[in-house]
Amino acid sequence: MSLEEAVRTVANRIRRQEYVEVYAHHDADGIAAGAILCHAMLRGGIRFRLRVCAEVDPAGLNRDFASLLCDLGSGMENLPRETIVVDHHLPRFEGEFHANPRLFGIDGDLYLSAAGVAYLVACEMGENRDLAGLVMPGIIGDGQKLAGKNLEIFNEGVGNGIISTDRGLTLPGQDMPGRWLAAISPYLEGISGDETAVAALVGDAQGDRDMRLENLLTIAMLRAAPHTSEKSLFMLYGDTFRLQREVIEDAHTLAAVIDACGKSGNGDIGAELCLRSSREVDRACSIAWQHRLRVIEAIRAIQPSTMTTPVCEVRDSSLASDVADVLARDRVHATPVLVYARSGDACRISARSPPGTAADIGPVVRDLATACGGSGGGHRDRAGATIPCDRLEMFVQGWKEAFAA
Repeated sequence: MSLEEAVRTVANRIRRQEYVEVYAHHDADGIAAGAILCHAMLRGGIRFRLRVCAEVDPAGLNRDFASLLCDLGSGMENLPRETIVVDHHLPRFEGEFHANPRLFGIDGDLYLSAAGVAYLVACEMGENRDLAGLVMPGIIGDGQKLAGKNLEIFNEGVGNGIISTDRGLTLPGQDMPGRWLAAISPYLEGISGDETAVAALVGDAQGDRDMRLENLLTIAMLRAAPHTSEKSLFMLYGDTFRLQREVIEDAHTLAAVIDACGKSGNGDIGAELCLRSSREVDRACSIAWQHRLRVIEAIRAIQPSTMTTPVCEVRDSSLASDVADVLARDRVHATPVLVYARSGDACRISARSPPGTAADIGPVVRDLATACGGSGGGHRDRAGATIPCDRLEMFVQGWKEAFAA
């Protein structure tokens, strides 16, 4: 079987349903993937309910209706075999209705997001090429390359007038000071979260009549360079994308907003944006702003001494993923980073491998989580787990042994 055949099998399975329970992972890729397929079902006259969640309990799935998991499910062996899975994580699920690029030799870390797979399924279900713009939050949110299958979808979107491109500042936001103040992708030491520093930065870049972007970038790089990785600094400027059919046209901003909504427990609002309702745009942007400022606050609270062994605790489990991203990507580390947060009796874990390292953390996190009585897994360089808090020490010890310098 090829990816195209798997996509066709999944599309046909969905088309045969009168009602579908949809579960979307609570990040930009998952929410976009779920929304793409909900668009396709709505147009096809299929009723559905969409939930945005951090994880799914197989025992909680209603066997009376079809369950569709988006950016979830591939790593779960105990799902009912009739479950429909649209995903790109390391596969363990062996059901028939499973569309995942990894099953066909395509690197799901880099070349096809869950939103991309969902788009391929949607196009098999009907004329849904206008949804190509919603693939971009998946590519951006998961840090993927615009190559391979991603590039094919992108080119189709450009050719159909759904996506347009430019070059410029890639920081998401609604105004120039706000983009720098809430910068977490990348996080800029001495700028992010510092109103005085941002005001000085913008003021220093101001010319006689207007602000010159090259001045702004130069000053920002000089100020952040001592504590920020070179790759992160180069993220500040690059390709930008206008999504002609979406309620937030800037792709980087849409990705940041729906990601923050999902992680902060407002996934319904993020999904609403992807379903092209503009009713909650202002509220969604406010949620994203507050979430990103909380991430910055959490990063500042981490003591420098703890970074000699990059295992860190944050107070709020909704921030763990973004904090881990910042520490692995924007700080200079030679070994993978582990961030955890306690939530009642459960401990949420986010693990990241710094760019350029060879560590494959997905299987390690999965195996450690299973040994600790929890669940987990993910990508080669990004993974997560949920375990009982009383097994945290066991998990951390296993983590340190796996990646001892």
